[in-house]
Amino acid sequence: MDIVGQLFKNDADPNVSEQQTFLVVVAIDFGTTSSGYAYSFTKEPECIHVMRRWEGGDPGVSNQKTPTTILLTPERKFHSFGYAARDFYHDLDPNEAKQWLYLEKFKMKLHTTGDLTMDTDLTAANGKKVKALEIFAYALQYFKEQALKELSDQAGSEFENSDVRWVITVPAIWKQPAKQFMRQAAYQALGPAVLTSHVGTAWPADGTRQQECASPPSHRALGTTLLCPPQPPPILSFAGEARAGLASPENSEQLIIALEPEAASIYCRKLRLHQMTDLSSKAAVNGVDFVKWSSQGMLRMSPDAMNALFKPTIDSIIEHLRDLFQKPEVSTVKFLFLVGGFAEAPLLQQAVQAAFGDKCRVIIPQDVGLTILKGAVLFGLDPAVIKVRRSPLTYGVGVLNRYVEGKHPPEKLLVKDGTRWCTDVFDKFISADQSVALGELVKRSYTPAKPSQLVIVINIYSSELDDVSFITDPGVKKCGTLRLDLTGASSANVPARREIQTLMQFGDTEIKATAVDIATSKSVKVGIDFLNY
Repeated sequence: MDIVGQLFKNDADPNVSEQQTFLVVVAIDFGTTSSGYAYSFTKEPECIHVMRRWEGGDPGVSNQKTPTTILLTPERKFHSFGYAARDFYHDLDPNEAKQWLYLEKFKMKLHTTGDLTMDTDLTAANGKKVKALEIFAYALQYFKEQALKELSDQAGSEFENSDVRWVITVPAIWKQPAKQFMRQAAYQALGPAVLTSHVGTAWPADGTRQQECASPPSHRALGTTLLCPPQPPPILSFAGEARAGLASPENSEQLIIALEPEAASIYCRKLRLHQMTDLSSKAAVNGVDFVKWSSQGMLRMSPDAMNALFKPTIDSIIEHLRDLFQKPEVSTVKFLFLVGGFAEAPLLQQAVQAAFGDKCRVIIPQDVGLTILKGAVLFGLDPAVIKVRRSPLTYGVGVLNRYVEGKHPPEKLLVKDGTRWCTDVFDKFISADQSVALGELVKRSYTPAKPSQLVIVINIYSSELDDVSFITDPGVKKCGTLRLDLTGASSANVPARREIQTLMQFGDTEIKATAVDIATSKSVKVGIDFLNY
């Protein structure tokens, strides 16, 4: 079995109910610059344990996390991750180093690649190509082994993978393909079922451990900054990808995806006053006034040099926040939480305080760089803590509807077997900016074009606009496929007109889909694919 197949191997009995009780939740924060994990035992949910401190690191720099760097041998086998990978690679003879594959800060490749697929490559420091899926799987497998070893040491007995619910954080800005890719790297690489026979058109059926606890103001996640109004509004985030068919359907709850802003917001709700720093009462930090190399090989920069270096990024953050404060839904914000690694920077803290200190209190949690990681653990313990999410895009599928004279344009008319149909109709599932409650379902029924059709493939489309009528409208893009596998039913019992009822859930961090054959009452295999369409 390849490394993806070994990763997060599912040892559970397929017949066991999905309501399995896990002994521990482990969250992996796979960061752009640094990565780490934290965990909490289900019997002690108030206690969040951060991973053991790492060996190595830089003088004067906290190594609660480890760099997102990975090293493969010349034979393309996993060698090391984090500080160990970085230090070993830098100690190699320059000529020998050319044979090794060293990669760092490769996470955002999933976001910046417009045509992401399972075959997407990453480029190592020596210029050689390596499969991105292989690298991400190696990295996640490394954290899995580290976490299971630490858990076993803590418990005094060996922990099995089936005892753990895994949570992997992803940026909210990631699109559906990137989220699906991360799950594919984390789960057994099942992929979509191999479907053959007739694939036709779908016709519409009806026309160092730290303990965290407590509870302050509720909040709203917006990027890496949290805006906290008096009442909890919907989280502005949306994630896509189906579990059915693409990720261990017999035990899909063993691994869940957490959006980073949501994880941070969940954690901030648990904070008490002594766990926060109010920047309005904090004195400005004075920087050094010279530039030189230290004896440890670190560059010391003057405040002016640091300001010039970070000014474009900080200005962009401030501008983005100003735009957000213009929106009516955040007009009552009283608290603004800075979270994430960059929130530790005094320059950013001072800039945010200067720009918004007169509007709200700017708060920084303790261990601000671990906020997302700890929040992801809380999310894994209770995925229902986020009740409502808001979709940034309009989603739907392309279908055929009965042609209505005067309503539908003539160029969309299709006559088939004497029946007049309108082609390219956009059947909307969910609108842009629409609030969707956790567990809320979208129901649709589809009929195969002919009785012998064994697979229904329906294209999924998205748009930033709400008012969409046809899949050919400006701004509408194909973003995935919905597959309904009808091969399980006996052809002897299939009626001439077959109806497949599909239920889709959009309120979770991932799209879930189920389907049933109305004639036989049997479930139908479903797959939603945003990578291979």
